[in-house]
Amino acid sequence: MYDKSDFLKRKAAALKYQSGIDNSPKVVASGRGFVADNIIAKAKEFDVPFFKNEALANSLLDINISENIPPKLYKAVAEVFIWLLSSERDAQVQKEKEEAEASRKKS
Repeated sequence: MYDKSDFLKRKAAALKYQSGIDNSPKVVASGRGFVADNIIAKAKEFDVPFFKNEALANSLLDINISENIPPKLYKAVAEVFIWLLSSERDAQVQKEKEEAEASRKKS
């Protein structure tokens, strides 16, 4: 059965930013309920990390697709991108450690 309160709780937004090309990040997908589920599923499918911040998600849902985020959200979104870069760096370090360990075991 359809549960409206559950539908409203599930929300997601996806951002895109290309340094040197975009003035600020753009919302490329956003939605609630099944749309949010699909956004999250696509992120998982392509190993895109996702960050949970309900207040930021609520703000991003108010922005039209392909629209740049407003200046009032720059700080919050910058914190997400910093977290993302840190996560990617940590994953790369872990991968290099695993590859080095596997190489040592072969020797």
